[in-house]
Amino acid sequence: MSLSMYEASVPALSRMLDNLRGILEKGAAHAEQHKLDASSLTTFRLYPDMFPLSRQVQIAADMAKGCAARLAGADVPSYEDKEVTFAELIARVEKTAAFVKSFSSSQIDGSEDREIVLKGRNGEMRFSGKNYLLHFVLPNLHFHVATTYNILRHNGVVLGKPDFIGGV
Repeated sequence: MSLSMYEASVPALSRMLDNLRGILEKGAAHAEQHKLDASSLTTFRLYPDMFPLSRQVQIAADMAKGCAARLAGADVPSYEDKEVTFAELIARVEKTAAFVKSFSSSQIDGSEDREIVLKGRNGEMRFSGKNYLLHFVLPNLHFHVATTYNILRHNGVVLGKPDFIGGV
């Protein structure tokens, strides 16, 4: 039995978004419990040339929504990238998860060879649907969720591996 494009995308994207929401909820609870200015966490960077936590979350959401839409041949919704609070970031993740989960297998299956063209700062990137999912989206999504996790963990939020990988 082979794995379909839907099975390889929507459940994986949804799970990481759900895990990201949980990570952010723990960050918000930590800030409240310790009476911290939450912006000290949402604006934190692991290194000066890295994006802050808020941008890590925005990019993770963009990866997920863009993937589901492009594989389905649908329009990618545009978000304003103005979230700065934990509540706003969590709302963005929830909105993205609902969007990703709105796609059916009939919309995504068979997209292995769909041409995906992304326009970036350095020109166009072209992928087959399969390579876009497996070699671009999933590694990027995991990177930005892991970086969010690492920023919060570095700042004392009690997180463990199960928060990142979710329940099995």
